[in-house]
Amino acid sequence: MLSDQKASKQPSLAQYGFKNESDNIHYQLEPKDLQQITVAKNLGEETKSGVLVIKTGEFTGRSPRDRFIVKDEKTENEIWWGDINIPFSPDKFDALYDKVINYLSQKEIYVRDAYACAADDYRLNIRVINELPWSNMFAYNMFLRPTEEELENFEEDWLVVNAPKFMAVAEEDGTRQHNFAILNFTRKIALIGGTAYTGEIKKGIFSALNFILPVERETLPMHCSANVGKDGKTALFFGLSGTGKTTLSADPNRKLIGDDEHGWTKDHQIFNFEGGCYAKTIDLSKEKEPDIYNAIKPGALLENVILDKNGEVDFADTTITQNTRVSYPIYHIENIAKPSVGKNPKNVFFLTADAFGVLPPISKLTPAQAAYHFISGYTAKVAGTEAGVDEPEPNFSACFGAPFMPLHPSRYAEMLSEKMQENGTNVWLVNTGWTGGPYGVGSRMKLKYTRAMVQAAIAGELDNVDYIKHEVFGLQMPTTCPNVPSEVLNPKATWEDPKAYDEKAQELTKYFKENFEQFEEFTNEEILAAAPVFK
Repeated sequence: MLSDQKASKQPSLAQYGFKNESDNIHYQLEPKDLQQITVAKNLGEETKSGVLVIKTGEFTGRSPRDRFIVKDEKTENEIWWGDINIPFSPDKFDALYDKVINYLSQKEIYVRDAYACAADDYRLNIRVINELPWSNMFAYNMFLRPTEEELENFEEDWLVVNAPKFMAVAEEDGTRQHNFAILNFTRKIALIGGTAYTGEIKKGIFSALNFILPVERETLPMHCSANVGKDGKTALFFGLSGTGKTTLSADPNRKLIGDDEHGWTKDHQIFNFEGGCYAKTIDLSKEKEPDIYNAIKPGALLENVILDKNGEVDFADTTITQNTRVSYPIYHIENIAKPSVGKNPKNVFFLTADAFGVLPPISKLTPAQAAYHFISGYTAKVAGTEAGVDEPEPNFSACFGAPFMPLHPSRYAEMLSEKMQENGTNVWLVNTGWTGGPYGVGSRMKLKYTRAMVQAAIAGELDNVDYIKHEVFGLQMPTTCPNVPSEVLNPKATWEDPKAYDEKAQELTKYFKENFEQFEEFTNEEILAAAPVFK
């Protein structure tokens, strides 16, 4: 039996154009109720331990080419338009929005009031309207949860309308194909259709905040995780998917602030945007990632994983996708900061999974190098992760989150550089990728070594050791680090053939320089001089 709903609190949706009967509107349901509905409607199944498992269908990840921003007076001169931020007509948006609302008016829908930004002064109230019950459960997990008292007079700042089964007609609606994720900053609406991938919901609001905070609040939005030690010192971890952002921030000796999206305010505060975690589960094990593994309990939502005949998850099974995921509320992690805020970071880590085996496992960056590598946002794709990828391929994503950054990357980089220099923040580049050779020859850097290096940097144990300069990238590499073999610290020394290393380093340098050409006219000479040396 479902938990009692407080009908008096159910908001009217007529203001948005909805015509649903009240019996078809489910407001603020508890996760257990949404899970029960999902299973009853054959939209998902449960693991042996009672965790909900769903399949997102055609899309098991975001679709960047189908992400649009409405181009109007508010955005025309602010957005960095191009392949990442694709313009959309206001008239086309209005027409498509009406079509989606009419479609959803014939359905049962699930409504949730929530908010983003854990710092009270930056709070963004969100009303989420979902076609599917498990999408609404995802919204419960990932956004911050208001109290009953806060819901009494709740007024949303942004509206998210999510209709996975609505298919656009590209020629008529102005989309590229049947799926779309569109932000309208004037109407303050995120409109999502044709895709059931839940990540589009949270990334829509993240993208909105990446415009709102720097333009209106002088606050830097960041695609990073964050944790804080007993001494109150905060650390930030930037990195693209698969580089270890979530894993390294979940440290049993430090309190987790958040695992993906944060703001850095002008008054020196770090705050989490979210109320949950959205972690990759490929090859997940209790031994390697105990915090994430233990967080997968009733209330969590598993996506696109395969169950064995006993109802247990096979985390190594990639039948559906490499991008298997779990969302869970942050309180499923025991060691968390309450509230999800911290002070100025003392250490910032840029994470990369370098499949070329060239970059050092840890190196210290100058302010100019920090800006260069932040704008570059490098990691690598490895063979087998995508169709057609047979050799390691470089993957550059400005600010370690280009698909979510509406402004030009240089604006975020300048804000980050200023904050780092104001606060004397140490910046480290950490390679969680390959050592001893490229992918297929070398091996992945051991997680225990990466953890030891990160912990040493945070503890100040790398402040007074000797450093040597990387001959191509100019990075400062420590010669010793507690609990890490010294021979691991210099990547060239781990290769059997030094000449092969030099050739691979030049290959990677070429990719870096080609990628950075698009930013050169907006970048000062000091940052340009921090580029690797191409011979």
